[in-house]
Amino acid sequence: MLTKTFGTVDAEAQKAMSGLEFVQGLASGAIPLNTLAQTLGYDVTEATRGRVVVTLIPTGAHLNPAGTVHGGLTATLLDSCMGLAVQSMLDVGVAQTTLEFKISLVRPITPETGQIRAEGTVLNCGRRIGTAEGRVTDVKGRLLAHGTTTCLIFPS
Repeated sequence: MLTKTFGTVDAEAQKAMSGLEFVQGLASGAIPLNTLAQTLGYDVTEATRGRVVVTLIPTGAHLNPAGTVHGGLTATLLDSCMGLAVQSMLDVGVAQTTLEFKISLVRPITPETGQIRAEGTVLNCGRRIGTAEGRVTDVKGRLLAHGTTTCLIFPS
């Protein structure tokens, strides 16, 4: 496995890859993760057609004033895993972007929770719209949050 780097991928390089090649490149380290992943400390760890896993170990840097992980971090993990799951279904020259997403926060997350795992799975992927669901769980498999997304699919 390559050492992970952070940055952006040239638009022409993205257009030359299928969505699955792109997402698997993120997971393997062959292409850079976005800089938000670096800032927040998350990683794309698994990528297959229609399914992507993002992991993170929560720290004190992720806390809200109440002492639990900010819901925005959980939303970012879900948006990432669900959107990338849709991306993994796309052909060369096709892109996607999130139109809307909804999340439900089920249990509080703290640094004591340990590593969390956000798994996105495609529900449907058509020519113009893709939908996916996501689940955030702890190492014991307990559900911490879940969500759904709708993505717009378009020529890149």
